[in-house]
Amino acid sequence: MSPFPSRASLPRRAISLSLSRCRSFPASAGVWLLATLLLAACSPAKKEAADQKKAGAAAIPVEVQALKRGPIESSLSTFATLEAEQEVKVVARTANRVFELRVEEGDRVAKDDVLVRLDDANQQVAVAKAENSLAKSRREFDRLGALHQQKLISDQVYSDAQYELKQLELALQDARRELDYTTIRAPLAGMVTRRLVKLGDLVSNGQHLFDVIDFESLVARIYVPEKSLASLATNQLARVAVTALGGREFDGRVRRIAPTVDSKSGTVKLTIGFDTIGPLRPGMYVDVELVLSQKQDAILLSKRALVLDGDQRYAFRLAEGRKVERLLVDPVASDRLHVEPATGFREGDLVVVAGQTGLKDGALVRIPGDPDPGATNAPPAAVTAASK
Repeated sequence: MSPFPSRASLPRRAISLSLSRCRSFPASAGVWLLATLLLAACSPAKKEAADQKKAGAAAIPVEVQALKRGPIESSLSTFATLEAEQEVKVVARTANRVFELRVEEGDRVAKDDVLVRLDDANQQVAVAKAENSLAKSRREFDRLGALHQQKLISDQVYSDAQYELKQLELALQDARRELDYTTIRAPLAGMVTRRLVKLGDLVSNGQHLFDVIDFESLVARIYVPEKSLASLATNQLARVAVTALGGREFDGRVRRIAPTVDSKSGTVKLTIGFDTIGPLRPGMYVDVELVLSQKQDAILLSKRALVLDGDQRYAFRLAEGRKVERLLVDPVASDRLHVEPATGFREGDLVVVAGQTGLKDGALVRIPGDPDPGATNAPPAAVTAASK
């Protein structure tokens, strides 16, 4: 006989309860098992997302720029004050009163134009006296000459008469020169920039009367460090910006280079001339940019990308995985906006131009337009246009 009661001998309610428990237990176990499996599957994904979020938070936001080729100039900037090479102070060379005033400040004059006339009455009298004395001496010399031929006077008497005649001729030349000095003329062509005498003034010998300047001789003299001596040449381009004219630029050329170096300052003097003067005036303060060299197809690295470390300059280039590499910049040419690096950079390289402060070699960065701050393999989505 079986030790367990038969199904027929059990009450119907007990049989129903047993069947219900048998069906419900496997279902609960399945749900629990499925939940366990889902949690196990989701934990690595959550961990990876957390890691990516953490990496995205650690990435430094920067702005990058693509390197392009273009023209660049190597230049040297300095300053100067414009001055005229041909500037003359007109002075009186004789004494008398101003009789006639012919020019005013701002008048243009040609060489030998009359500026002022002095009263010449005294000089006229001196010339007349010298002419009379000379005429008398000539007559006397002619008479002594006839006697000398007849051996009636000695050679010494004849020689003294000849000497006296020569002295009177020189005296007449002096008197005529003094008369000529009463008419004061322009020593060169230019403009009268200052008048220091009035009509009726009593002028003394050596008194300063006028300033005459030839504006076409306007130059800017600059001083360049001796290390740039090898890059200097006559007819070299120099851009001159005038502060008084709102920074308007004028093209100048190197006319002369001093043959020596100043031992105290270690500089070389350059004289910059102009083909067209225009509104330039002596005494103007100007900024001078001397072009040392020019190149039409250079790699242009923006100066915004440069980071100073002591006396060295560096730039950060974007590498794979959104990491940056720190590269030494050795400029071979430089202008206002760009430098041309000697080596290490190629056209199309992405360099950091904003946000590079505090960056280190190999640092993780992100740029504007990245869809996911933690992405490391997505291509750059925003690149700043290269500076023109």
